[in-house]
Amino acid sequence: MYIQQIYTNCLAHAAYYIESGNEAAVIDPLRDPEPYIKLAKERGATIKYVLETHFHADFVSGHIDLANQTGAAIVYGPGATPAYKIYLGEDGEKLRLGKVHIEVVHTPGHTIESTCFLLLDENDKKHAIFTGDTLFVGDVGRPDLLSGNLSKETLAAMLFDSLKYKIKTLPDDVIVYPGHGAGSACGKNIGTQSYTTIGEQRASNYALLTEDKDAFIHAVTTDLPVVPAYFFKDASVNKAGYNPFDEVMNRNLQALSIAEFTAVQKQGSLVLDTRSPMDFAAGYIHGAINIGLSGDFAVWVGTVIDVDTPILLVTEPGKEKEAVERLARIGYEKVNGYLQSGMHSWFAAQNKFDQLMTFDGSECGPLLATEDYNLLDVRNRLEVAKHRMAGSVHIPLNILKAKLDSIDKNKKWLVYCAGGYRSMIAASLLKAHGFNFVASIEGGIKEVMHQAPELVEMDLE
Repeated sequence: MYIQQIYTNCLAHAAYYIESGNEAAVIDPLRDPEPYIKLAKERGATIKYVLETHFHADFVSGHIDLANQTGAAIVYGPGATPAYKIYLGEDGEKLRLGKVHIEVVHTPGHTIESTCFLLLDENDKKHAIFTGDTLFVGDVGRPDLLSGNLSKETLAAMLFDSLKYKIKTLPDDVIVYPGHGAGSACGKNIGTQSYTTIGEQRASNYALLTEDKDAFIHAVTTDLPVVPAYFFKDASVNKAGYNPFDEVMNRNLQALSIAEFTAVQKQGSLVLDTRSPMDFAAGYIHGAINIGLSGDFAVWVGTVIDVDTPILLVTEPGKEKEAVERLARIGYEKVNGYLQSGMHSWFAAQNKFDQLMTFDGSECGPLLATEDYNLLDVRNRLEVAKHRMAGSVHIPLNILKAKLDSIDKNKKWLVYCAGGYRSMIAASLLKAHGFNFVASIEGGIKEVMHQAPELVEMDLE
């Protein structure tokens, strides 16, 4: 028996490859099927099942393409009603995989069809459970995604029962392999470990420690993060089906000359610049939004840009394919091409470009004293509760777009976050919406604390 976790940082997502004998199963694959096919081929195995824990909201799954290319059966648990052919497992049903079995464990709560897959070893011993978005390290799946006519409270009540009667009854030594890690918006505060055990979670996870159903419902339905708008589109796509991944890549990965790029931009396409924040600040195409590939790219694209927006890409040369692929993973398929040779060609042609000012921590004090800049903190509420720059206006990046009308365009804004990644997204968004006086703090509040700690207020809780 062989198990491999395949983790994708920018989505905080874990897919799994399970093998026994010469048969394999893949759980919750991302959209590009090639890595899973390659792994099975290298190990001399045939992919028999593609197991889906639920209709994912935060990414477009690769289940359909993987099944089409391998002949594997797509397996969902009870309650799933997709528009394509699947094998609908029954609660408690055991699927044979080589010398082991995988048991279907229906655990509604995150969604109606949410299902965990319990791996039984060669001796029929309960070895590991793949929990999808039902149980995370230190957290559980939020009950407010694609609930249809059911309230989050109703789904939370279902989740309580699923955990009590299906998860907490498992032996302590059963390994828990969750669908997401820290940073995913599918939970409230997921831990950093990539796996855990039932015993560890029974002892430390607030959701499993809560014995009263009403208290549980209150705990899992309060302080939920804002849902990125693309979540609901992706969940629908995963249920209805989608265009083949290769077809999307071939259509979207088109190199454009400067003339072609400019013409498409004039037709209404948004320029998405995926370079590093500092490279972007040094020179960018007017109206561009900066979301760097080096950070939580998928999450922030899905938060800041509407999923149906036509996009033009500016990347570092050689990063075009990665950008298109990572957009396709979250259902962003309206990419009208990329600027050939990136900003190097733009600069070489002596085209006009914009720049965005940045200041390091040592410059902030004199700047705030003499130039009348206003501070905009785009971190989340928990970060701000620990420390902030004195006098800051707090608007988290995940709601900034909706709050633009409440911000005075005539003021000078100095934007900061923890390290400079989110603040450049925010600053570029402000500039694209007509804010003239915008700058970003290089290195974020971390550098301010190091270089000018007197500007920071601590322990605000």
